[in-house]
Amino acid sequence: MSVMTVETPRRIRVLDPRLANQIAAGEVVERPASVLKELVENAIDAGSRRIEIELEAGGARLIKVRDDGGGITEDDLPLALSRHATSKILSLEELEGVASLGFRGEALASISSVARLELVSNATDDPRGGWRVVAEGRQMEPRVSPAPHPRGTSVTVRDLFFNTPARRKFLRTEKTEFGHLEEAFRRLALSRYDIGWVLRHNQKTVHQLRPAAGGEAGERRVSALLGGKFLDNALHLDIEASGMRLWGWVGLPTHSRAQADQQYFFVNGRVVRDRLVAHAIRQAYRDVLFHGRHPVFVLYLELDPAVVDVNVHPTKHEVRFRDGRLVHDFLFSSLHRALGEVRPEAQDEAGGEPSSTAAGAPDPAAEAAEQPSVSPAWRQQPMALRGVGEHARESRPGADRVREFMAGYRALHPDHETQLLTPQAEAEVGGAAAGVALDERRQAADARQALPEDDPTGTPPLGYAVAQLHGVYILSQTTRGLVVVDMHAAHERITYERMKTQVHGGALDAQPLLVPVSLAVSANAVETAEQCHDAFRRLGVELDVAGPETLLVRQVPALLAQADVEPLVRDMLGDLERYGRSDRLEAHINELLATMACHGSVRANRRLTIPEMNALLRDMERTERSGQCNHGRPTWTEMSMHDLDKLFLRGQ
Repeated sequence: MSVMTVETPRRIRVLDPRLANQIAAGEVVERPASVLKELVENAIDAGSRRIEIELEAGGARLIKVRDDGGGITEDDLPLALSRHATSKILSLEELEGVASLGFRGEALASISSVARLELVSNATDDPRGGWRVVAEGRQMEPRVSPAPHPRGTSVTVRDLFFNTPARRKFLRTEKTEFGHLEEAFRRLALSRYDIGWVLRHNQKTVHQLRPAAGGEAGERRVSALLGGKFLDNALHLDIEASGMRLWGWVGLPTHSRAQADQQYFFVNGRVVRDRLVAHAIRQAYRDVLFHGRHPVFVLYLELDPAVVDVNVHPTKHEVRFRDGRLVHDFLFSSLHRALGEVRPEAQDEAGGEPSSTAAGAPDPAAEAAEQPSVSPAWRQQPMALRGVGEHARESRPGADRVREFMAGYRALHPDHETQLLTPQAEAEVGGAAAGVALDERRQAADARQALPEDDPTGTPPLGYAVAQLHGVYILSQTTRGLVVVDMHAAHERITYERMKTQVHGGALDAQPLLVPVSLAVSANAVETAEQCHDAFRRLGVELDVAGPETLLVRQVPALLAQADVEPLVRDMLGDLERYGRSDRLEAHINELLATMACHGSVRANRRLTIPEMNALLRDMERTERSGQCNHGRPTWTEMSMHDLDKLFLRGQ
């Protein structure tokens, strides 16, 4: 028989300073990359214009950060390694509007408790006026000694986790740890273009970046850190509204990645990973990104520091916005509009490479700048952003838009009675277009412009069709070279966008439920439903409060009459509570419209005439998001004359 023993409760004690520092280190110092981030942020806050980083063995053996900032005086040096000692804030008012990167005063104390740390600094212009302080993983009685050093600070961290073997064994291989270090360096270098950076690993220079004032110099830094393909397939944004500014680069939907490893978002110069931000960006890309792919972006949000709380997490990766709904809507609307209003533009506007003539030799400088290759470089060219904040086309009443749409696209093939939408789809979208007469279709066909005479200055961005390949692709000649269009994918996007305009252009048709659906929810959800009652009604959803924690769903949009209402409404309420907005309902409706558009678009092996192909190209140039179909696949790609010349070794 076992006897249970009751342990005597321990008395409350003040933690030993060394133990307290090591507990704090568990929050701040996760791996070598965490150490690098903290040290470099201190260097940035010191006003540095050049920061050099030296690493050995993936940071486990050595992390050294040297800067040319303001330095630390002899009197302040003993406090530099103390907990909660900082020069960056002095009052609650300063904390509420803090603009510095590091301000908790825990980094150096935490690092020194799990590594051998040496700090040498000089706050004067006399190189002999430096001072040194050392700590080696124990409670430290700081002893300051003279040490020559130019103006600025050098922090050397050796043998990370030497006194905590349990944590050291969790370090990964040198290659893996260096990968995390390089990623941390990449974020920091993208946060400040005005600083020069050097990164060395095992005595080998990995990155050497000169200060960039902006413009082309800034783009060169982005290319150096993320690769040349990033800018070749990205849009540049600079949008201001409601006291906020969003600028940077967002990748075209066709330039996505299997992992979310090229996503950088900065709030007032601080890199963050925020759920609200991630949700807004994900929503903006949802209608154009291929399933399972991740967008790429380098974005900078600038706003009043007083309306954003950076004192949320020890590593300061997360922030809290005073008005999260406003920030979310600004990010979503800016990116959604930018991605929707891009059009294929002239090559000089798009920033693509120059094309050579068929009879001329390629530019020798361009040849020398590229790796020799005979593989055709098929890709979508960068597309210029135009008319941000402006509507791409004039809005008309819904029935007229459907009638115009059906007449125009049935006119693509006036000799056949081909339907582009099924009868059921036409009834759901708007039956006004179902009875378009044959003579009306012929008149629309006669009104189309034929292929114009040779006019090199007036060639549209997607050029003029020259042939159809295997009944699937349209081949078009442009001033730059050759464009290939997937006619079904392109027509699918055009159909889908016009259907969305009709359906979402006015109030959605609603259908009352024969038996209201009762939902057991939280009191907060009930409050959210009451506050957003008008918004729900505009979307065709009627919610009534039936009790302190009960809601009744009385009607839903007619298109979703057969959908499972309960999880949809719960998800909408959850989004509204978390992000201040929800587009779940719109997403469900758009899924149905996408299916209808897919079935209602021109199919493979349907022969099109040259005028019909050109009509499709012109509609692509006018349609939002025409670079991708509803499923995120590209609708067109281009091969320049320069690429064709290389393929056939012309001029070599």
